[in-house]
Amino acid sequence: MNTVVKLALVSGILALASCTSTSNQSTQTQQVPSASAVSNSQTISTIKVDGSSTVYPITAAIAKEYQAQNKQVQIAVNFSGTGGGFKKFCAGETDISNASRPITTEEMEACRKNNIAYIEIPVAFDALTIVVNPQNNWAKDITVEELKKMWEPAAEGKITNWSQVRSSWPNQPLKLFGAGKDSGTFDYFTEATVGKARASRNDYTPSEDDEVIAKGVSNDPNALGYFGYAYYQEHKDKLKVVPVDNGKGAVLPETKTVENAQYQPLSRPLFIYVNPQRIVGKGEAYQFANFYLQKAPSVASSVGYVPLPDEAYRIGYVHLNTDKVGTVYAGKPQLDLTIAEVLRKQKQF
Repeated sequence: MNTVVKLALVSGILALASCTSTSNQSTQTQQVPSASAVSNSQTISTIKVDGSSTVYPITAAIAKEYQAQNKQVQIAVNFSGTGGGFKKFCAGETDISNASRPITTEEMEACRKNNIAYIEIPVAFDALTIVVNPQNNWAKDITVEELKKMWEPAAEGKITNWSQVRSSWPNQPLKLFGAGKDSGTFDYFTEATVGKARASRNDYTPSEDDEVIAKGVSNDPNALGYFGYAYYQEHKDKLKVVPVDNGKGAVLPETKTVENAQYQPLSRPLFIYVNPQRIVGKGEAYQFANFYLQKAPSVASSVGYVPLPDEAYRIGYVHLNTDKVGTVYAGKPQLDLTIAEVLRKQKQF
């Protein structure tokens, strides 16, 4: 393709967008067709995705739908946490990385050293959800300060009963379940509640697999845990959500409270990062990423997350097609972001 044609293509894509105002590794993998199920005359393309367990339900659902229409494609969707996923992505081992927080400065440097670039695409909004066992009849709400009291490093070995968090709560043992240290959810939650990313007590049950957290809380009347809203939606028959009070009254994690920026500081954007070297020539990795952006709004909503405005996905399409590499998040979590602010960042990229 000559330079004139290439520039014309890019201009057309940009015009399309501007018309609307521009540490445990899981072994779960998206099931894929076996080689024997594909015609011998076809070559099987493999697309590798890893990273956030929070983003996993979106990616796994889209991968399943894509494979149903493209039998010659094998998509391996794993989750080892956002941090674990970036380790693989920055080593060139995966095509796409799921992330429940922006890429960090350390991860950016790891990618730079290995000459790995990345296209950053927000795909949905999440509400980090605090859950307890249904038999818990006392924790009708919880403040951000009480979450800090539970989870800060100084609480280790000391805050071991519910009554120590709030005097009106019973003198029952406090059992905590939360994200593992390779998880972007761990980074974001600690930043939002304790005030410093990765600052946490260690005497809790950690996992990068949110199913482990859901099971742990559902089996223990004295347990409390946190994870992405989609996992509460999936297990709400055996878990109870706790409204969070940030000083303006207790608020439940819901689509409306996320859209209206009321559920703060536990609302956050979710991302995929695409290696531009894997989409050169618009092969299967490109086709899947493009399909992902088409399906993300409906799938995000169906699994329990909040979709972004249509314009955000159109801008993501432009970035994908123009190799818009880099990040607009300065290498660190940014609390209290609203959907409108994420959209504005994309437009100013």
